[in-house]
Amino acid sequence: MNYPESLVFGLDIGTRSIVGTVGYKQGDLFYVVAQRAKEHETRAMLDGQIHDIAKVGETIRYVREELEEAIGQKLTDVCIAAAGRVLRTVQVHVEEEFSTERSVTEEDIFSLNTQGIESAYNEFNEDADEATAEMNFYCVGYSVVRYYLNGYQMGNLEGHNARKIGCDLIATFLPDDVVDGLYKAVAIADLNVANITLEPIAAISLAIPEMYRMLNIALVDVGAGTSDISITKDGTIVAFGMIPKAGDAITEAVCQHCLVDFNTADQIKKDVENADKVVYKDIIGLDQSITTDELIKATEPVINEMADLVAAKIKELNGDKSVSAVFVVGGGGRMKGYTDALAERLGLLPERVAIRGREVMSKVIFQHEDLTIDSLLVTPIGICLSYYDQSNNFIYVSFNGRSVKLYDNGKSTVIDAAMQAQFSNEDLFPKRGTPLHYSVNGVARMQRGEPGESAQVFVNGAAADIHTEIKDKDQIKVIESTAGDPAHLEIGQIPEYGATMDIVINGQTISLPKFASVNGELQSKYYEIKTGDDIHMVDFYTVAQVIEFMDVVLNPQMNVYVNNKKADMDTPIYANFDVVWTLEELKLDDYESAGEYDSLPDGDEDVEYKRPEESEAYETTYADRHESNPSYEEGSGEEGTGEEAGDESSEDGSAASSKSLADAGIVHDITVEVNGDQVILSGKSEYVFVDVFAFIDFDLSKPQGSAVVTTLNGKDAQYMEKIDEGDAIEVYWQK
Repeated sequence: MNYPESLVFGLDIGTRSIVGTVGYKQGDLFYVVAQRAKEHETRAMLDGQIHDIAKVGETIRYVREELEEAIGQKLTDVCIAAAGRVLRTVQVHVEEEFSTERSVTEEDIFSLNTQGIESAYNEFNEDADEATAEMNFYCVGYSVVRYYLNGYQMGNLEGHNARKIGCDLIATFLPDDVVDGLYKAVAIADLNVANITLEPIAAISLAIPEMYRMLNIALVDVGAGTSDISITKDGTIVAFGMIPKAGDAITEAVCQHCLVDFNTADQIKKDVENADKVVYKDIIGLDQSITTDELIKATEPVINEMADLVAAKIKELNGDKSVSAVFVVGGGGRMKGYTDALAERLGLLPERVAIRGREVMSKVIFQHEDLTIDSLLVTPIGICLSYYDQSNNFIYVSFNGRSVKLYDNGKSTVIDAAMQAQFSNEDLFPKRGTPLHYSVNGVARMQRGEPGESAQVFVNGAAADIHTEIKDKDQIKVIESTAGDPAHLEIGQIPEYGATMDIVINGQTISLPKFASVNGELQSKYYEIKTGDDIHMVDFYTVAQVIEFMDVVLNPQMNVYVNNKKADMDTPIYANFDVVWTLEELKLDDYESAGEYDSLPDGDEDVEYKRPEESEAYETTYADRHESNPSYEEGSGEEGTGEEAGDESSEDGSAASSKSLADAGIVHDITVEVNGDQVILSGKSEYVFVDVFAFIDFDLSKPQGSAVVTTLNGKDAQYMEKIDEGDAIEVYWQK
């Protein structure tokens, strides 16, 4: 018979047997010219990996010669597939934090995915055993399970404003030794590899037509020792997985129940597919029979266990959710009850978990072959069909002068070659300059350095980028990215700098600027922060520093009160504290014309008012304040202005008018209403607002809010304001 010159020879090199298929494609139809199979005489292969290259090579030679005799032609090139069961899957979580909140770009997402693949590769190497550690692995597929925006799950990151993005990612790796073993075994049989793919991809090429690959579908290839799983979505295969339990486990259950050897049990398992009752001989030689229902019941525990494991792996690979449908191929999946059990665990209708066999071969024509057309033929024919789609192959490229073998999934880019060449992800994307680590008020902070320039990429001498698609024999050159300038930050740029604190001095609100202490020394806003700097915003003044800031010199006879407690020059003053200074003994002839107590008569030489430019520089350091006031605990907001600062109450705090001084000596009580309660003030001839604090339970030395609110007869009151019989007073902390 005359065949086209372009015959395709495909080999399914399995653990138990090798199946060779020869055919050709015309239009949409694929014609199978011949097919031959031979089982391994020894355990030359285990779990899809070649252990004895020479013996596997001789078995391939036998199959090749049988096919050559059948078609009358010499076969020199062959298509092969690496077993899905040797794929290794790793799931990782990675995050990327930005220096400031900004919109997420496509480049940010691509960088995050690449970081995830690199992290998966590193984690895989760290967890590898001694044998695996010496092997080289290819990333043959990855899938993003979920994205995170500022710690919350998000379907699509692009365009959102974020400070931090992250993702959970599954990456699948294929060991180089598996590929090399296949190449060497084929070479022993005097064959050249025309195309190599993965068994799950070969099965999908036939079992799941391209028009359906946009759907989220799982393909389960139930072989002898393993159940290989692949997931399709958005037109491509996004994840692979494997369960080390398959058809042999069912066969062993039949062995135990029927008391037969493994081969007899395997035949019983096949016969029960098409009969209600199977007759066999047990190991004693007695004739026995078993019904289909009895056999299903005997194998039900194993089938349920397989379904549990496969369903869990499908959900794991698919982002913790079920798929839309499941296609089952391979001999192990034909056992009655398996597809129903899998559908139940995935929450699918039974008809959405289906065995794919003859129904997917409507465009396959078998010539001169008496074959049973079922799910066992899906992978062998799929390997042949992969020849016509050269995207699923291993290609060789030159990366910075080094030859790199790369698995080509049809979308290979420069970055795939970079990762296979172990070119650091950091050297592809702009590197930031040295960060700045410091602390503010005990809280650690970090300022990122400036970004540098991206890597320069050239493919075959032409300018390109990391997204440029590549093909076999391409020459790739990548000049690593550069680092930006180190982080630079002046103390005036931190948010806390420039704040003020308000205090009340003799009834007048004064705003005082807060200063910054760096490692115990005051610094200006132009100070450049260095790594390791310990910055504290000084949130208090001493009495002496307030007087210095006010540019006044007090009469030595004057006393100072802070929150109605007698103070000294080292007493600290915090925001919203009240400060009063006064003389203990007043002379009538000195103060006949005195008005408010916070000023002195004209011509008095005891208080010198200075212009700001005449004031001495503010030189007291933060360390000096600690030394002068050891009772202050940094950061607590409390200080030694209670019992440590003196327990005397202010009884002479009123600013006497001429009339009240004339009445001196006439001591009388008055009754006022404070916060709704009647309070009797006694011991003086004249009373001012501040006197109330001596008769109520209100501790000004321990702030309970941002400020003290004082009202007199419904209006804002000053501490030195005169009060009379029956006045209504309110005093409380503003929250």
